[in-house]
Amino acid sequence: MVARLVVAAPSSGSGKTTVATGLMAAFAAAGLAVSPHKVGPDYIDPGYHALATGRPGRNLDAFMCGPGLVAPLFAHGARGCDLAVVEGVMGLYDGASGQGELASTAHVAKLLRAPVVLVVDASSQSRSVAALVHGFASWDPEVRMGGVILNKVGSQRHEELLRDALGSSGVPVLGALRRAPQVRAPSRHLGLVPVAERGAAALESVAASAEQVRQGCDMDALLALARSAPELPGAAWDPHEAVTSAAGLPTATGAASPVPGAAPVVALAGGAAFTFSYAEHAELLTAAGADVVPFDPLHDEELPPGTRGLVIGGGFPEMYAPELSANEPLRKAVADLAASGRPVAAECAGLLYLARELDGKPMCGVLDARARMSERLTLGYREAVAVSDSVLAAAGTRLRGHEFHRTVVEPGAGAVPAWGMHTPERRVEGFVERGVHASYLHTHWAAEPGVARRFVARCAA
Repeated sequence: MVARLVVAAPSSGSGKTTVATGLMAAFAAAGLAVSPHKVGPDYIDPGYHALATGRPGRNLDAFMCGPGLVAPLFAHGARGCDLAVVEGVMGLYDGASGQGELASTAHVAKLLRAPVVLVVDASSQSRSVAALVHGFASWDPEVRMGGVILNKVGSQRHEELLRDALGSSGVPVLGALRRAPQVRAPSRHLGLVPVAERGAAALESVAASAEQVRQGCDMDALLALARSAPELPGAAWDPHEAVTSAAGLPTATGAASPVPGAAPVVALAGGAAFTFSYAEHAELLTAAGADVVPFDPLHDEELPPGTRGLVIGGGFPEMYAPELSANEPLRKAVADLAASGRPVAAECAGLLYLARELDGKPMCGVLDARARMSERLTLGYREAVAVSDSVLAAAGTRLRGHEFHRTVVEPGAGAVPAWGMHTPERRVEGFVERGVHASYLHTHWAAEPGVARRFVARCAA
């Protein structure tokens, strides 16, 4: 049994990232092993969570992975920990568009049987806070509202008014935080600036969040609330069992790797330009028999020795286009690998890097396409079907994913597209060429472990 809390809010911008990260860092500094989690597909907040706890930030997405995998994935990430803190997404009851509670923070909290702490921006209210909290606490009786943390409180008098108003609400006040500019992380076109780009400033921001939480919250009450969560039924997710099941092999402990022989090297792009990859992807690749070796396209002029496959996830190459372009030796190495037919999987940022150019700067030239920044934000969950056989999936494979970008690739699809989208216009998207699969669509491979098995098998072939 892992003690656990879900940190939620009435809406985005209430301060739940600051509070969740501060709680993680404060409890970790007190000597607890803290497991960090994030509801939904977001990949920036988990970077701050990892900095606060020293453990990988993990996502819990009931849309992409399905409700049945939320608790097993949580148990996998929290294995051996004293406490888990789960940061919510958007407002508490906001889920996948048009699909009710699916993938909302409330949905995930119920799947985890976890108490919820509501972070309320109290900056422009006093007595009305009681009506707001009452509404959120009573909306769904299956959601256990364990307490409220008042954020952006203006003064001692303001705090007294808020606490007095909430006195008869039945929801305890577990903290009151003053406005603190030093805890804020800078934002840009897709949200917070990632940890990897901020260096020491990110550390200072997390430390300030921890101190603010320590000073303003009842840490003992929060820990007691987390420990009141009941035991979760079922087993933790295991990448080896997932991959071997996908391969139709026995799942007993110690079963042979789905790909026999020497482990093929799979290069995994990282660094400041490519900050996004779900932790389970590398675990699944390893379980499938690969030797996963990270590298940084901003600085490394060669792919890792013996590279047989390449995975390039999400990130912000648009912020580093000149530096990526200047690394000509690596661009050529990537182009040569792709030309050889070796497997290459690229999502979003990886798609931009494989294009002929990005905002006029030469990229790898693997794809006959050009990428540029735009004014339009593309954001949302997607249901997709593989249009053709590729290194990731057989034609007809159905996956759920999400898009999140403010760039445009022209053309948006190759002669052989990667995905057909279940949208009103039934659009196709992405590129499948030789061993390359490149697309804007982010997917979570835990939902379809056969993706990792198939990719590694192609690398070993």
